[in-house]
Amino acid sequence: MNKFALGCVVLLVVLLFVAVFAALAVGGSYNRLVRLQQTVDQSWAQVQNVYQRRADLIPNLVNTVSGAANFEKSTLVEVTNARASVGRVQTQIDPNKAPTDAAQLQKFQAAQGELSNALSRLLVVVERYPELKANQNFLSLQAQLEGTENRISVERGNFNSAVQNYDVAVRSVPTNLVAGMLGFAPRPFFTAQPGAERPPPVQFNFGTPAPAPAATAAP
Repeated sequence: MNKFALGCVVLLVVLLFVAVFAALAVGGSYNRLVRLQQTVDQSWAQVQNVYQRRADLIPNLVNTVSGAANFEKSTLVEVTNARASVGRVQTQIDPNKAPTDAAQLQKFQAAQGELSNALSRLLVVVERYPELKANQNFLSLQAQLEGTENRISVERGNFNSAVQNYDVAVRSVPTNLVAGMLGFAPRPFFTAQPGAERPPPVQFNFGTPAPAPAATAAP
């Protein structure tokens, strides 16, 4: 075999080695991205589940509270309307696939925030009706809502962690080359809002006045 033929064979072997290595690298990056994407989608499904759990508790809560004499109907209407708004937004989002559009996630978060605010106002009004503290159904709902709100905070944190891991992989070299070719786009996070690190209060201290705000020292 002459030197030219030998050189061609060596070159082909090198090219084959490079092609195999590149294929393995692309395959490994693709599989990693798929795993991370699945983790994000699974975390999103859990977020949806806990929010749905809260939504399922609301009709019973409204029915129980509305049984109190002269309860403020406007507050109940506000909660009911906010829940309906959440339902409309949820029908626009795939429950098994995390949003890829930041505006879509913000719309979902805004609707859930309005419901949280409406529930908080409802619970403030409830404190004016001490007869509800003897209602066992109401006390059960209190415990379930408190647990659900805490679970929402946990699942949102898990979701953001999964998104962070996925987004880092999508933007990192050389995985970003594979992501760009195969359509793996970054996913949006839940964004922090004032007080979002704490679940809405679901405490019912009937007859106990709210603590006075801390006094501000004079300049």
